Amino acid sequence: MSLMPVEQALQAILARVPSSLSESVPLTAAAGGVLSAPIIAAHDQPPFDASAMDGYAMRAADVAEGVALRVVGMSQAGARFSGVIGPGEAVRIFTGAPLPPGADTVIMQEEAVRDGDLVRFTGPARLGHSVRPKGNDFMTGDVLVAAGSRLTPMQIAVAAAANQPSLSVARRPRIGLVATGDELVLPGTALAPDQIVASNSFGLTPMLSPYAQAVDDWGIAIDDPVLLRQRLAEAFAASPDILITTGGASVGEHDLVQDALKDLGVTLDFWRINMRPGKPLMFGTCGKTLVFGLPGNPVSAMVTAIVFIKPALRAWLGYAEPAHWRLPLAGPTPPNSARRHFMRANLLHTPSGPQVMPIAQTDSGHTSSLAYADMLIVQPESDPGQPAGAFVEVLPIDAF
Repeated sequence: MSLMPVEQALQAILARVPSSLSESVPLTAAAGGVLSAPIIAAHDQPPFDASAMDGYAMRAADVAEGVALRVVGMSQAGARFSGVIGPGEAVRIFTGAPLPPGADTVIMQEEAVRDGDLVRFTGPARLGHSVRPKGNDFMTGDVLVAAGSRLTPMQIAVAAAANQPSLSVARRPRIGLVATGDELVLPGTALAPDQIVASNSFGLTPMLSPYAQAVDDWGIAIDDPVLLRQRLAEAFAASPDILITTGGASVGEHDLVQDALKDLGVTLDFWRINMRPGKPLMFGTCGKTLVFGLPGNPVSAMVTAIVFIKPALRAWLGYAEPAHWRLPLAGPTPPNSARRHFMRANLLHTPSGPQVMPIAQTDSGHTSSLAYADMLIVQPESDPGQPAGAFVEVLPIDAF
C-alpha cells in the first residue's frame, strides 16, 4: 500500500472538521478562546475629555508668567466639577477626571505653585496638553478585536473597557484519549521486566487542552480484543467530539486498535502517511466524532499531533492557520529519505538573528531529544541536505 502524502492527509482531515459553532461566555471564562464575532465598541472611550495628569485645568490663553488664576473647584474621577471655567479661573484636577467645560489644557502639579485659592505656573501652557480627548482610545462602532482572534489578557481588558460582559467564542471540542499496549504502566509504577512507562497521554493532554473544553483520559487499554473494544466503547459513549488513540496503529498481529475501531462503527479515511516520525497514522469518523489513531512511539505521537491534530483543532475553532516560519540553519541537515522528515531542532538567538540547529537524533522513541527541541524542521522528501545558512521551513513546537 502506498503512503499518503502529508498535504493530502491534512486536506482529508480538514474536510471532516465541522464548521465552528459559537457560544457566549463571560469575560472571566474567555481567556484563550477564539472570537466568533468581533468586539465592537458601543461607546466612546474615554466617554469625555479627560485629564492625563494630576494638576490644574484652565484655558491656555489665561496662563502667563507671573499671572495667578483663581482655583474655583475640583474635578476627580467619579466626581466631576459641575461648573464652567471662566476667564482667569482654574480647577484642581486628577488623572482620569473629566475636563471641566471651558477648559482646554492641563498643567501638571509639578509646574504649579499654589497659594491659597490662587495658583500660578512655572512653565507655559500648551493648548490641549495632558488632555485625552473624548474617543481618543476608541470610538463607538470601532472594531476593537477581529473575529478569529485568540483572546489574550489585554484583549479581554479592552472588551471590559468597551463594557462587554460576555463574548461570542467558538465552542471548544471535547477530546478523549485512550493509550493502548500490554507493556504500558502509569508513571510512578515499579517497572517489571518488559514494561515501559506510558507518556503519550501526559504530553498530549497539555498540548491539546488550550483548544478543548475538556480532555478526558481513558487510561491504558491492554492488547486484548474484548477489553480493548470495551474501553473504546466507554470512550465513545461519553460522546467526544474527537477521540485519539495511541499505539496499535501499525501492521502486526498484536495491533488490534484498527479492528476494534471498525467494529465500533468507525469508518477509516486513511492510514499510513509518507512522513517520519509518524508513518502509521490512522484517521476516520464515527458519527460526528473525529477519530485519530496515533503511533505508540512517543515522538511519533507528539509529532503527528502537531502536524495533523493541531491544524484540525484550529480549523474547528475558526482560527487561521499560521504560516510556517523560515529560518536559516545554524548547522547542516543530512540527506533525507523519500519520506518527509519533521526533524527536531533548537532555536538559537544569535547576533545576526534567530537560527535553527538540527538535532541529529531521529529515533521515534527518543523522548529526551524532543523535550530539548523548540522547532521541527520540515525537510522535504528526498532532500539532498542543506548547508548551514540555508533557509528552511520550520514549525514551532509549542505555538498555538
